[in-house]
Amino acid sequence: MSTLPSDIERTEIGEIQIAPEVIEVIAGLATVEVSGVAGMSGGFAGGIAELLGRKNLSKGVKVEVGQREAAVDVSVIVEYGFRLPEVASEIQRNVKRSIENMTGLNVVEVNVHIHDVHFKTTERVDDVEFSHRVK
Repeated sequence: MSTLPSDIERTEIGEIQIAPEVIEVIAGLATVEVSGVAGMSGGFAGGIAELLGRKNLSKGVKVEVGQREAAVDVSVIVEYGFRLPEVASEIQRNVKRSIENMTGLNVVEVNVHIHDVHFKTTERVDDVEFSHRVK
């Protein structure tokens, strides 16, 4: 996907240009707002999906921007226990709505790539609790 700047929109008092990186961040924020999304995925590195924090939202997003339209690909990691098709559909709706509302571009497609399922770690009892048993 290309991330080259889209054509500049000219108005009466100047030009408006939205960088593709801005659209990537909007899509990333809209994605992590969806319930069931554990985080963005940067893809597969050595066969293991990399869970990225909120500061790297655009890493799991690719956009292609035209004059009036945009296509988006998001790569995510979903929390265990959520229905994958429902989470993916909600991501599509939220990303489309956010980009269209904030930029005025028509989003023609939002492709969701689920790279992994995140399991919550079980809490282990610390050995510290047992140290108080014996004096």
